[in-house]
Amino acid sequence: MIEEVLSQVFGIWFLIGAALVFFMQAGFAMVEAGFTRAKNAGNIIMKNTMDFCLGTVAFLLLGFSLLCGAQGNSFIGWGGHPLTDFAGTDWSTFTFNLVFCATAATIVSGAMAERTKFISYCVYSFIISLVIYPIETHWVWGPDGFLTAMGFHDFAGSAVIHFAGGLCAFIGAAMLGARIGKFDKDGKPRGIPGHNIVVGALGVFILWFGWYGFNGAAATSGLQLATIFATTTVAPALAACTVMAFTWFRYGKPDVSMTLNGALAGLVAITAGCDAVNVWGACIIGIVSGLLCCLFVWLLDYKLHVDDPVGAVAVHFANGLWGTLAVGLFACGTETMPEAVGLFYGGGWQQLGIQAFGLLCIGAWTAVTIFLTFFCIKKTIGLRVTPHEEIQGLDKEEHGLDSAYGGFVFETDMSPYAPVEIAIPTSEKEVIVNVEDAVPVRMKEGTGEFSQVTIIAKPDRFESLKNELDKIGIGGMTVTNVMGMGVQKGQTTYYRGAEVESKLLPKMKVEIVVSEVPVQKVIDATRKALYTGQMGDGKIFVYDVEQVVRISTGQKGKDALKYNEA
Repeated sequence: MIEEVLSQVFGIWFLIGAALVFFMQAGFAMVEAGFTRAKNAGNIIMKNTMDFCLGTVAFLLLGFSLLCGAQGNSFIGWGGHPLTDFAGTDWSTFTFNLVFCATAATIVSGAMAERTKFISYCVYSFIISLVIYPIETHWVWGPDGFLTAMGFHDFAGSAVIHFAGGLCAFIGAAMLGARIGKFDKDGKPRGIPGHNIVVGALGVFILWFGWYGFNGAAATSGLQLATIFATTTVAPALAACTVMAFTWFRYGKPDVSMTLNGALAGLVAITAGCDAVNVWGACIIGIVSGLLCCLFVWLLDYKLHVDDPVGAVAVHFANGLWGTLAVGLFACGTETMPEAVGLFYGGGWQQLGIQAFGLLCIGAWTAVTIFLTFFCIKKTIGLRVTPHEEIQGLDKEEHGLDSAYGGFVFETDMSPYAPVEIAIPTSEKEVIVNVEDAVPVRMKEGTGEFSQVTIIAKPDRFESLKNELDKIGIGGMTVTNVMGMGVQKGQTTYYRGAEVESKLLPKMKVEIVVSEVPVQKVIDATRKALYTGQMGDGKIFVYDVEQVVRISTGQKGKDALKYNEA
């Protein structure tokens, strides 16, 4: 009687754990959105929503059968079709494995954020849930997986979810290329801060909360569940402390976003052995995971030049690998694993070898299949958006959403866009929008010796404008943040099917006074910098100026405009 009650209790807890894992989707969405720029927040929320929704379709059609089907073999499952066999399907197992499958697909999103086509994202996310994840997971969690038969231990998914998802993320980010402005001409990385660290931090806490279900849902006794909760608490705490101390020592101040990544790294690393290690083991696993997180962020930025906006590769790939191997080092003998098999507890090298072999198998399958997937997408519909779409933001260009934060204005990050130039068309065949329409000029006729040129531009083109003006010898300017709007042809936008009324948008007003530099030269340089092929790239106004006086020296006229003289 007691055994039956306990079976029912832990069966219900199994589903509650699945619900906690589902809630982790909110955490992933918030971390990714907070660690990236505001102009892409809507796109990121959309991707994280569709991860689960497309993953559900894929899992219904084929994924569940490949993972859990009992009619297959030790390499691939078959049978158990939920669409056609409602009564015969184990819906607890289906739901549990579905939420984990969606988690693996979501990991890839962060590393490829801010420059991936939405349609391409949908395609590869669907394929991950349809084929890639179910087959490699069958080897470990399937009815007769060959890795489990060998003794491979991955209790909650350091290898099958995080290592595999992180590997997909690394390959995808490498093939996609870095965001515009991430690296300078010498390959030195530039920091591109996320727009809302508070949202990112809340996402980390949601993920940590959900991880108690992620690691603990498969527990079958109170003691086992309690020890899993303990190790799932200790490892991320030590990892976060390690990252905080490391960044404080290395950079002079404790880095907030890196410390948050450190907590996630500790959670990933403890996932494989959360049921098989003690608290001391969890402490060491956490400390090492924190150091690995810092090392891989540096490695990707400074050596491999792979742009990972949210640290997905450092968190999931590096620590999925480490956490899986850590079982072979720290498994000390617990309710799940009565005999100590860890190298440091007298178990010898055997378990460590098995863990390494399992990673090799999972890594080979994942790398080959995801590379082929990305390669086919790149050669057909394309992986990456255009430079213009990336600069404008995927919210606007992919979803017709002016901002994910209606009514709020965020500071525009300008510096990364200086290298981007879009050539002004030289023939009618090349014209998308004529440059005279995109950047019109209003000139007040006069015979003054000096002219004031006032330029109204989009904030994200300012750095490019500044560089072009510098090339023609303009050394001084006045810049003002302003708000403005114009009636633009073909610029109607919609939200939930309804037309959105025009509203004031952030602009920059640049004012310069010239004499020896021809006004037309300024106009040509400005159009070159501002032109993107779209209506509303900017406006140029030219006025006469009677006199110019430099306050510091009292110089007047042309002498006051000699910027290279003190």
